[in-house]
Amino acid sequence: MSVAKTIERKLTDAFSPRELIVVDESHLHIGHAGARPDGESHFRVEIAADAFKGMSRVARQRAVYDVLSEELADKVHAFSLTARE
Repeated sequence: MSVAKTIERKLTDAFSPRELIVVDESHLHIGHAGARPDGESHFRVEIAADAFKGMSRVARQRAVYDVLSEELADKVHAFSLTARE
């Protein structure tokens, strides 16, 4: 399964988001440090979920990072996140 699909599946399973956008921006970083030849190294994620209600911005980010800890530790070089209630 692709990294993007894995991110999408894990976030959907964990938060049942109303909105989820996962964008592979690796093509914008070709030749830069951390860019892998096969791509899927730089992502932008926007997520909105009721599961984030009452959580601070930092708590929402930590929750997402916890769910994606395996991908962020190994496969993903750069990760931009917007997490809303």
